[in-house]
Amino acid sequence: MHAWEAIQKTLDYIEVNIRKEIDIEELAKEASLSLFYYQRLFSRLVKRPVREYIKLRRLSRACESLSNKQYRILDIALDNGFGSHETFTRAFKEAYGMTPEQFREQPVMLNQFDKPDLLLNYIMIDEGVPLISDGLVLEFNRKILDQPIVFMGMTGFVPIEGQIPLGETPGVDIPGEVWASFHREKHMFPRIANGRELGVAYMGIAPEGHFTYFAGAEVEAKDEDTPYAKWQLPAGEYIVCGFEAENFEQLVTVAINKATKFSMLWLQKHNIVMDIYSPEMYYDSSPDATYMELWMPISGNY
Repeated sequence: MHAWEAIQKTLDYIEVNIRKEIDIEELAKEASLSLFYYQRLFSRLVKRPVREYIKLRRLSRACESLSNKQYRILDIALDNGFGSHETFTRAFKEAYGMTPEQFREQPVMLNQFDKPDLLLNYIMIDEGVPLISDGLVLEFNRKILDQPIVFMGMTGFVPIEGQIPLGETPGVDIPGEVWASFHREKHMFPRIANGRELGVAYMGIAPEGHFTYFAGAEVEAKDEDTPYAKWQLPAGEYIVCGFEAENFEQLVTVAINKATKFSMLWLQKHNIVMDIYSPEMYYDSSPDATYMELWMPISGNY
């Protein structure tokens, strides 16, 4: 068994037993490692100490229930492995900068610490060969875009701290808030029938320590005046990572985080240099959608 497989085995164990008391010595036995070496290896591969990781995964589970006001916060805390309301509130505020009560009063989208899929750090695939791992199916292909595609939508400035690395930094999901604003306004856009939607991070005019995030819909390439932002996907050569998840919620959270990180590693291993933006392309934004793409421009498209 590889070292990463031993740690992945315990990650699976934690997920199944997340609501119970979890003993680190038992995890070490599950991995067939000494307690000292297990904790050391876990921190190196998962980038968090074991106890902190368990706390963050419990918070992630708890957030799923908090939006339902029929559940008492105390019951949510106890049901997710926290010993008291106070312990849960302290952990929640440390992770998200607000209390559970404040989150209920003014709900926002939150980033969570995803369960890692360590296999993706140790395997490579060729173009056109699908990879299936932990509920994720992804595939890389090369595409030529002959004409630019124009999108109209909303933008926001996102602080780099608190958003990166993807799936490893709990906090408020600012890009998610940009998407929420877009969905409220998108009926106003002159959309192309069956057009795609796109999200992209780039510098733009963002202040220091921030990046610009755009969420928009495909429109006709016209120079009409509009109060909304526009972004253009340039013509050129792209590596496209298409991926599927089990449902739309998984697609736009855990799956996209995994696909983005694996794509960066894939490009590096294949000695491909890309430009500094990597759009997320959605062909269907309904709750039933399970497929999307990352379009990674090969350097020199401008």
